[in-house]
Amino acid sequence: MTGSKIPGDDRFFYLCALWQNLAVASLSEKIKQKAFAIGFHKIGIVRAVPLKEEETHLRAWLAENYHGEMRWIEREPEKRADPNLLFPAAKSVIVVALNYFTAHDHEENAAQGKVSRYAWGDDYHDVLKEKLRELLAFIKSENETAEGKIYVDTAPVMDKVWAARAGLGWIGKHSNLITKEYGSWVFLGEILLNLELEYETEIVPDHCGTCTACLDACPTGAIVEPFVVDSRKCLSYVTIELRAPDFPENIVKDLNGWLYGCDICQDVCPWNRFEKPTEEKRFEPRAGNVTADLDEILSLSPEKYAEKFRRSAMKRTKLAGLQRNARALKKSRQK
Repeated sequence: MTGSKIPGDDRFFYLCALWQNLAVASLSEKIKQKAFAIGFHKIGIVRAVPLKEEETHLRAWLAENYHGEMRWIEREPEKRADPNLLFPAAKSVIVVALNYFTAHDHEENAAQGKVSRYAWGDDYHDVLKEKLRELLAFIKSENETAEGKIYVDTAPVMDKVWAARAGLGWIGKHSNLITKEYGSWVFLGEILLNLELEYETEIVPDHCGTCTACLDACPTGAIVEPFVVDSRKCLSYVTIELRAPDFPENIVKDLNGWLYGCDICQDVCPWNRFEKPTEEKRFEPRAGNVTADLDEILSLSPEKYAEKFRRSAMKRTKLAGLQRNARALKKSRQK
């Protein structure tokens, strides 16, 4: 379109709109460049809109009681589906992924218990929040009207859904997000922002195909059908989230050496052959966090526990839960 074909007033408004579009695109690109500079491995930006279909699926999942005793999930499911109920000014959702894979292996030792890979190093909440705060501060330095809220797995936000919408990957049959570049070994975080930005236009299609490796490998059959997990059967739920003083007897025989969490469905996923060691040194394992000594766990006092697991994701299960798991794991090995 040439200037000679646009009347004076229209040309003015056209140029203003063009400048505004260029400014938006520029800010979006700057945000992505800054995210990579901070250390994030993937980033996508999408419009903040209600997730109506996903809310329907969530309510159906809750109706089956698949969330077990995680009662916080059933509170206000509408908030999980609508970002504007969390942050009324939200116009954009910035979604980031951080690779956490480190090249270490569990020891096969009857005196020890395996720990899920995500909890080997420093608490991912702290690491991601620090990086997201830096990213939000950068956005505010670029646009003084910017306001946003940061979320890392501790608020009613559908992290995996937003990541899939933002083109970071797809949700696998085990319900984890899978990326082509890093497999499923990624942490997710979001910024809800009050600015209009340039949005992703492509999503990553489902590349699981006919593969059922995760369903077949789950020792308790917790993946009851593709994309649906019954938490009550899941080793990660039972060893981390379940607060019952006694370990479920029907799960003991299927512990497979796991003390805290479980990575079986991820370990068998063909896409995790693309795993790459992370550059984030804080995810390197702490001493005794890859495979933990069961007798040491059982001997921990509250003070020693607090010291050992300070700023570690393993504090999630609390001392009573961790020692309950250790006793159950010992019992499973006596059968």
